[in-house]
Amino acid sequence: MALEHAILVSLAERSASGYDLARRFDASIGHFWKASHQQIYKVLGRMETAGWVTPDVVAQDGRPDKKVYVVTAAGRDELAAWTSRPSTVEPTRSELAVKLRALPFGDTAAITDDVRARRRAHEQQLAYYLESAARFYPRPDDVTADELGGWLVLRGGILAEQTGIAWCDEILQRLVPEADDADR
Repeated sequence: MALEHAILVSLAERSASGYDLARRFDASIGHFWKASHQQIYKVLGRMETAGWVTPDVVAQDGRPDKKVYVVTAAGRDELAAWTSRPSTVEPTRSELAVKLRALPFGDTAAITDDVRARRRAHEQQLAYYLESAARFYPRPDDVTADELGGWLVLRGGILAEQTGIAWCDEILQRLVPEADDADR
């Protein structure tokens, strides 16, 4: 997948200026596909040149005109073609996993602290996802066809964070077996 496809998805959901797109990207797609604001603006330019998006210029009082990007028919065709191609299996990369393999050679206390920090990060991200689920999909059984993709991605994030917490708990249980749950 290229960043272009992530941007096409976001713009297909709702047209946006580059600034609004970057902010929206940070709050949604950015949780699983990272891109800087600079990258987004650069790619928007390439997508405009390719004819996948077109800017609607919106006049603003006291400020420069704003470009609101809209997906074109060619952009929708590209998005449809891209979704028809098989996804590649992304390799898992984990510095923590390598550190765990280094347990016999490293600093177990530091690795344990690292796992605790990782667990806290998973808890924070899970809380964010659960709050998003409650706000945007309060009745999962009533999710519409247009909402289904976003809901499924959010569910994947929730499950991934829950799995991350469970893995950290298992690691801590093995590294600090004498501690009670509150001390892990």
